[in-house]
Amino acid sequence: MAMGRLWATLAVLATAANVPAPQPEGPQPQGLWLGPHHNVAVRTGPCGDRLCGWIVWADGEAQADARDGGTPRLVGTELLEDYRAEGRGQWRGTVFVPDMGRRFASQISQLSPGRLRVKGCILGGLICKSQLWTRIERLPGQS
Repeated sequence: MAMGRLWATLAVLATAANVPAPQPEGPQPQGLWLGPHHNVAVRTGPCGDRLCGWIVWADGEAQADARDGGTPRLVGTELLEDYRAEGRGQWRGTVFVPDMGRRFASQISQLSPGRLRVKGCILGGLICKSQLWTRIERLPGQS
């Protein structure tokens, strides 16, 4: 009889292990986003249990600025690193600023399905800068 309960318990545990983790409520930032100066596009998506974003397109000026800051290859660079959900439409992680070659504490706020505010801060949040990003369907220059 005890062996039967053991098998039943193991079966329940095996089934539970295959159930996907619950997704956070609210808008989801996965997708393709254009920076406010229309010179960089970032694709966001999962990286493990976190959210990350990689530069998938950049104009010549953005690439030159990144090279000057010590980032020789801008396209493919992870810009948004290890963001964890912190409630409805909010994520915290690290943003990499290629033209400075530095990382900063950051927060993403999804204002609407098509708008993100990406904020980076220094000195424990004393000085911050925000950008508004717009969701796009395709990379600039593609039809």
